[in-house]
Amino acid sequence: MLIDDVTARIAAGDGGKGAVAFNRNMMALGPVGGSGGRGGNVVAVGVSDMSALNLFRFKKEFNAENGREGRGQFRDGHDGEDLILRLPVGTVAHNLITGEDASIEHVGERVILAKGGLGGRGNFYFRSAHNTSPKNFQPGLPGEQFMFRFELKLIADVGFVGLPNAGKSSMLNELTSAHSKVANYPFTTLEPSLGVYYDLIIADIPGIIEGSSEGKGLGVKFLRHIERTRILFHFIASESQDLEKDYKTIRYELGAHNPELLKKKEYLFLSKSDLFEKKELKKKVDILKKLNPTAFAVSIADEASMEKIKKILNKIEKEKTTKAAKAVKAKKTGV
Repeated sequence: MLIDDVTARIAAGDGGKGAVAFNRNMMALGPVGGSGGRGGNVVAVGVSDMSALNLFRFKKEFNAENGREGRGQFRDGHDGEDLILRLPVGTVAHNLITGEDASIEHVGERVILAKGGLGGRGNFYFRSAHNTSPKNFQPGLPGEQFMFRFELKLIADVGFVGLPNAGKSSMLNELTSAHSKVANYPFTTLEPSLGVYYDLIIADIPGIIEGSSEGKGLGVKFLRHIERTRILFHFIASESQDLEKDYKTIRYELGAHNPELLKKKEYLFLSKSDLFEKKELKKKVDILKKLNPTAFAVSIADEASMEKIKKILNKIEKEKTTKAAKAVKAKKTGV
């Protein structure tokens, strides 16, 4: 089960208090109280493990270590250990108190979610010509505490969308080494599946139904995973009784959830084309071409149509590789 939306209380460590101490060595009198240590931060680190949010399923409170108290003989307290929270790449950390969001985009990326409190100063720092034996000290400052909502939005190059039972899982399995569940009934897929086609990441988004953007079915649970896909592959089953309605249903739900989704590049496919004769199939494709000129029929049982899809994916991969190479070159040259 993919956990992709959780809420937890996050608390950084408190700073340790400063010490009040005096030197007991002969001829070396005076204040020697050290400062307290800093409280540990709470740090989010990006990981490739999509199941990392499972940690938050039953545990809802996370606390970093407090700073230690200062000691005599100028010894400062140790800083508290930072608490590391492993979050899947694509996670958005919503701070429910401040309203700020932090996004984890890359493996190894570190984001401080809550800062530890500073340690208090010991009495050594309060000495003066008029007060040679101060008993003043500072308590440590409290660490930050927030409520966070961690929302996973899959980052993929290509996202498969369509109504339930449109053949998306079968296509993902055929193109990649994924092992998505496949069966001839609606809602076979209950969570997003990922596959890799050479350097491309493909996400099979579970079937969207009419009213998803309003919370029907699993609602926005699936729609949000489409937000970070670069290109959409829209599948419509050839046995559909109303191809145009099926297409517009998905497009409406995408736009209702986030109008930006309608701006993504989209390829349209009539899936399971092996179920119909060529003449009937051509009529169905013609209907879809009026909605999207890229439309063509495809079946995992038809090698020619699979080669067409692979050609599109190869083109997308080449564009991705070229863009990445230019980015690296620009970084080296400073352009």
